[in-house]
Amino acid sequence: MVQLHVKRGEESQFLFNTTVDIALETLFEEVTAIYNGRLKVERICSEVPELAEHGITLPPNMQGLTDDQVLDLKLHDEWEDTCIPSGGAEFKKDEIGRRNGHAPNEKMKDVLKKTVEEAKALISKKQAQANACVTKEMVKEALDLLRGAVMIVYPMGLPPHDPIRMELEDNEDLAGTQAALQVIPAEEGQLWWAQKEMQRGKKLQDYIGKNEKTKIVVKLQKRGQGAPAREPMVTEEQQKQMMLHYHRRQEELKKLDEADDDTHLHSEWSDRQALKKQFQGLSNIKWGPR
Repeated sequence: MVQLHVKRGEESQFLFNTTVDIALETLFEEVTAIYNGRLKVERICSEVPELAEHGITLPPNMQGLTDDQVLDLKLHDEWEDTCIPSGGAEFKKDEIGRRNGHAPNEKMKDVLKKTVEEAKALISKKQAQANACVTKEMVKEALDLLRGAVMIVYPMGLPPHDPIRMELEDNEDLAGTQAALQVIPAEEGQLWWAQKEMQRGKKLQDYIGKNEKTKIVVKLQKRGQGAPAREPMVTEEQQKQMMLHYHRRQEELKKLDEADDDTHLHSEWSDRQALKKQFQGLSNIKWGPR
């Protein structure tokens, strides 16, 4: 199997196994699906702790309003009485006014938080450091874990406007957000290798040959972004080691400069008369009372 180390810019993303015979259209689609799937998992994982701490999201027309403003406008959250966490709710006010404050109890919070850690571990960038590949099945498993945990804590489901539910149902609206800039549509995904853009309509073997044991680094780009930056000559870890060696060398030179240059003259090996004294039996003479 050919192993692709997929990067976005200089940042490592994941490892992906494939064959040299794969069509590049298929490869782009699979790599982009995993990349976008990981982003989805990360977005959900960023929202779940807020769900655990402050409960479900308020309707859009109530978010950011004070209690007095809600009363003056006679607004009511119709989902508050429906979306109740298992084991009852504990009130913890959301200071930014985005969630209703009816949080799950401690036991249910632990379920959500542990599931977040498990989901993150499945699609973590550390998988590449451990030489483990990330697949679409692993991304799906992470999403299923999060979906299951939410169903356990909120058996009646979440409001349709809650970002977690929207993400799980693929109805998320990322327009105008930073997250939208990170997503790469499948039809706009491009892979670059050795400063060359891999063209649709060809196969992977047209670029790297027919050796199935090949390992290469590819850069994932959105169409129109141009060629990615070249790979650095040394890795970040190698650069740290070089800087550490340079620092140690500088410290050694500093100590040498501060040392007395004549101290070596007091050493036994620097005595020009040592051989003569040894022949005359004068090498071990000590003065003073015994």
